[in-house]
Amino acid sequence: MTYCVGLLLNQGIVLLSDTRTNAGLDNISIYRKMFTFEAPGERVIAIMTAGSLSVTQTVIARLSDAIDDPEDDSSILRMPTMLKVAETVGKMLSDVSFEVSQKMDRMNQNASASMIVAGQRRGGPMRMFLIYKEGNFIEATEDTPYLQIGEHKYGKPILDRVITVDTSLEEAEKAVLLSMDSTLRSNLSVGMPLDLTVIEEGTFRIGKQRRIEPADEDFAQMSNDWSTALRDAFQRIKRV
Repeated sequence: MTYCVGLLLNQGIVLLSDTRTNAGLDNISIYRKMFTFEAPGERVIAIMTAGSLSVTQTVIARLSDAIDDPEDDSSILRMPTMLKVAETVGKMLSDVSFEVSQKMDRMNQNASASMIVAGQRRGGPMRMFLIYKEGNFIEATEDTPYLQIGEHKYGKPILDRVITVDTSLEEAEKAVLLSMDSTLRSNLSVGMPLDLTVIEEGTFRIGKQRRIEPADEDFAQMSNDWSTALRDAFQRIKRV
């Protein structure tokens, strides 16, 4: 399984994904689930993936091939709007999901995947979409400025309580990392290393990209501090 989370804020976009892929308790691997594409100063697009690796890798490969082909008008780096980007990724995901599912149905297996697509082009606003395997999607809004895919339930409470569109990028980074920390503690199918990407509004480029390894001291300290803060808060709250 996996956990990916994206925040769409007034100051920019913050994205975080894990890298664990498992096909059973004894078959655990590390695969990147965060992919970025940019024409610096003109547009930037980030895609996070969850679900069947055969589906998501095929989709990313085909999107990358289209970008590399100057005559391919389906390139997401040549789409006129982020909505068109979402529609293009959605169609690709739907087509690949159908192709793979047809093959897997013969073995009574299922292929399912979802994606988060976020970014901005010059002349347009930042937008973020959650795309389902059927190709349809929902969009992050001012009322709900975050989207999640994969094992989202463990990391959702902190986002509900602290995230608004006015949250700063620095606080947003802390929120997604603590959201991930909660998920790591509660679900073994989600694992490090982590990939963090930050896109500042109006820059049309990747502002920050970082891989957080299992031995990262800063992340470990944040996790310990969060556990201590929760225990202290629990002790202070009066019983009803």
